[in-house]
Amino acid sequence: MAKTATQSDAATRTSAEGSAASLRNKPRAISAHQQLHSPSSPQPHAPLSGDIVGSRAALQQPAFRKGRMSSTPVAVVTGSNKGIGLAIVRALCKKFTGDVYLTARDIQRGKEAVAKLQEEGLKPQFHQLDITDLQSIQTLRDFLKEKYGGLNVLVNNAGIAFKVADTTPFAIQAEVTLRTNFFATRDICRELLPLMKPNGRVVNVSSMCGASALSQCSQDLQQKFRSETITEEELVKLMEKFVEDTKKGVHEKEGWPSTAYGVSKTGLTVLSRIQARQLNETRKGDGILLNACCPGWVRTDMAGPRAPKSPDEGAETPVYLALLPPGADGPHGQYVSEKKVQKW
Repeated sequence: MAKTATQSDAATRTSAEGSAASLRNKPRAISAHQQLHSPSSPQPHAPLSGDIVGSRAALQQPAFRKGRMSSTPVAVVTGSNKGIGLAIVRALCKKFTGDVYLTARDIQRGKEAVAKLQEEGLKPQFHQLDITDLQSIQTLRDFLKEKYGGLNVLVNNAGIAFKVADTTPFAIQAEVTLRTNFFATRDICRELLPLMKPNGRVVNVSSMCGASALSQCSQDLQQKFRSETITEEELVKLMEKFVEDTKKGVHEKEGWPSTAYGVSKTGLTVLSRIQARQLNETRKGDGILLNACCPGWVRTDMAGPRAPKSPDEGAETPVYLALLPPGADGPHGQYVSEKKVQKW
């Protein structure tokens, strides 16, 4: 089953039955950067309607005014109890002036990761987070509102990937992979982007596999994914169509490549471009920068031991984007690799 960069639980299989709408409405609980895990009570994802990025009005809600809020800047990294996520937390603890939250679905593994960094002389904080559980996301959202009055840095690192040799039916791989890498990450953004403070930084960790998958799509799909005017709703429909086409066994005929991970990261990069456009419209003048990036081929449970980069090296581009200086006007809405903007 899917090998991941934050945990090595034994994985279980899910049914491929049901419509693509189940990706939003009844997801099974899959851990952030972890293997498919058998759920007890699936949580609904956020509804499609509504603004994905929110506005300053979110910072004026009563929750932001309760009690004594910390003025300390705060950063959150999803899927960060090992691999690239842990390396990002390590680097931010050294370079970011503020509190850095390591998050993980499994509390014990999260606390063990915190203890490991504490042994290195660092002081990360911990908060439980399962990105496939909307209630878990909202618990983190409310905590950030009440303690910090918002959020300064968000790094969406959580994700999963099936091994090339995995024999799980491709339709199931597609459903499971997109549910976490695209739909659950979208849920995180919908809940946390309205909390971003002026000069905030958002980094969506994508992959070179997304760019490769895009080049393997039909010309019609490539045109849609590269459009400067594609909407979130249109993108969601394309992601749902990919899953449905795999269930029908017609995805190649419909112009899709045979890589669920690649398509999920294509979707995440396009979502990042859309989010940046919306920030330009709703938070113009606030200096918030949002980008997608590729960390490179990194030695993790997900990518394997032959990868040329260490996790700390893989963290360099995400951390670079997370720490773009106040007043910087870019990059924004870009796909970045090796700290350089890449053509999409």
